[in-house]
Amino acid sequence: MGAGSLIAAHHLKSISTAGGPEEMGDLLIGTSGWSYKEWEGVFYPNSTTNKLSYYSKVFPTVEIDSTFYAYPSKGLVMGWARYSPDNFVFSAKLPQLLTHEKRLEMKKGVEADLVRFLSLMKPLIASGKLGPILIQLPPSFTFEVDFTKLSSFLKVVPEDLKFAVEFRHPSWLREEVWSILRERNVANVIVDEPLLPPDTVVTADFSFIRWHGHGTRPWYNYRYNEKQLRDWAPKVREVASRVKKTYGYFNNHFRGFAVENSLKMMGMLGVSDPRQDEAGAKATRFIDTGKSDLGEGSMLEFVGGKAAT
Repeated sequence: MGAGSLIAAHHLKSISTAGGPEEMGDLLIGTSGWSYKEWEGVFYPNSTTNKLSYYSKVFPTVEIDSTFYAYPSKGLVMGWARYSPDNFVFSAKLPQLLTHEKRLEMKKGVEADLVRFLSLMKPLIASGKLGPILIQLPPSFTFEVDFTKLSSFLKVVPEDLKFAVEFRHPSWLREEVWSILRERNVANVIVDEPLLPPDTVVTADFSFIRWHGHGTRPWYNYRYNEKQLRDWAPKVREVASRVKKTYGYFNNHFRGFAVENSLKMMGMLGVSDPRQDEAGAKATRFIDTGKSDLGEGSMLEFVGGKAAT
């Protein structure tokens, strides 16, 4: 299989399930963040590897975690757009300034903050590489106290961009909330975590899934086992069959677990190519033994080494 065929395999749109053919929208799976030193050996060949360039040749999408902590510089966003493949997609977390510090209060200027953030993201928007913007709410943000704040904020988000809301308090899990999201075509983030149920509620023409893990201090120091991933696969298929596009991200980045789990999930769903399967197997070997054991003729030569220089 040639390199062009491998890249095209990112976008398989239908698979056969045990219950028969099920038509799915585009399914893009990746990780939350990519610039982790602890992924060297597990995924990246060495410490000098250009991480985004390497990552984006294996995965079709990534969730930008750093934008939660601070606004990115214009040059940084231009670099993301310039040094990633044409069909690569970035999702981005809305800065915590809006969600956690100002708690989406319009009187505190969050609309202007949103405009500033979207202005910085223009290189990704212009190149067609910007996926959903993730509005991750704080655990203390409740339906009873904060519903009006969220509702008012969603009225000012641009309709030509995708937004997804991650609720972190159970008070939000009700039909009144789903109705507001559907009116704005905003996705409810489907989560796998210790405190909220993994309800597959779809509220937009795209879906957004985040796997946090079930570790302790923190949750995302966690490695999903084979059974847990296989239990999730039919849920992902079902969600993907109801929307045009599904974005899924593993947030359990410790020790490279997110790399292994996301690539295994892609394989179970039938949307991986041989290069991705090999990268997943390499991650498993390294996590289990501390060795990558890549042999000659590795498909990953198309990503690192000669093909990447």
